[in-house]
Amino acid sequence: MSDTMNVWETLVYYFQFPLVRYALIVGLLIALCSSLLGVTLVLKRFSFIGDGLSHVAFGAMAVAGVLGVTNNMTVVLPLTVLSAVLLLRTGQNTKIKGDAAIAMISVGALAIGYLLMNLFPRSSNISTDVCTTLFGSTSILTLTIQDVWLCVIMALIVIAVFLLFYHKIFAITFDENFASATGVKSNAYNLLIAVITALIIVLAMNLVGSLLISALIIFPALSAMRVFKSFRSVIICSAVISVICAGAGILLSILYGTPVGSTIVAADILVFFIFCLYSFFISKFAGRKEA
Repeated sequence: MSDTMNVWETLVYYFQFPLVRYALIVGLLIALCSSLLGVTLVLKRFSFIGDGLSHVAFGAMAVAGVLGVTNNMTVVLPLTVLSAVLLLRTGQNTKIKGDAAIAMISVGALAIGYLLMNLFPRSSNISTDVCTTLFGSTSILTLTIQDVWLCVIMALIVIAVFLLFYHKIFAITFDENFASATGVKSNAYNLLIAVITALIIVLAMNLVGSLLISALIIFPALSAMRVFKSFRSVIICSAVISVICAGAGILLSILYGTPVGSTIVAADILVFFIFCLYSFFISKFAGRKEA
């Protein structure tokens, strides 16, 4: 009982600081947006676009550092969105398939970014700068009120897009050729999904780092698919899982001083295994009942 009270008192103490509240708000919103996009990306077998774009964002941050840009968002955001468009266009080319295009841009951006950070170091400790960018900051007290409002606006845009174009997104997710035949502009909606994914990845870099962003997209969707079969149910379950894991990860990182991004991803992995076990036992029970 006393341990529970100590934990509660610790959380109450930390949440007196606005920056901690900012981190929680941003984390939950990013998790929600990532889960909504994740279901579509996983079902379209294009889930690693998150990994590719996150490496592009890493390279863009290195470029911003070399140029001495104070607000690196002005460099990172346009380059990541442009890469999302190029990935989509290149992935549709018969000469360079989607997975090859992602690997090419991903590895190239990561290598160039690391090279630039070594050639033009922003501080004496390059290893710390690289680890912070790749795996997220070890401190959650890095977000500003501008980051919060930007994330709120982006979350509202993603949710609005998803609600307004739900049926179109559903159509191109399961049968893009049929959707195109019925008059749905598949290329336009694919482009919209790619651009929004790029925006979410740029926002999420401060929280989980560029290497862990794809985990926010993939794991909640895969967990939900272990139990639910309908598109709507998977999306709702994925969103709930993602938000809960993000909240739990942030709270645990506050209590135990662990890296925020890694803790959130660890929570997602744990939930994935729990859902896999649940699905396994349910299928076993159903099989025995039928027998």
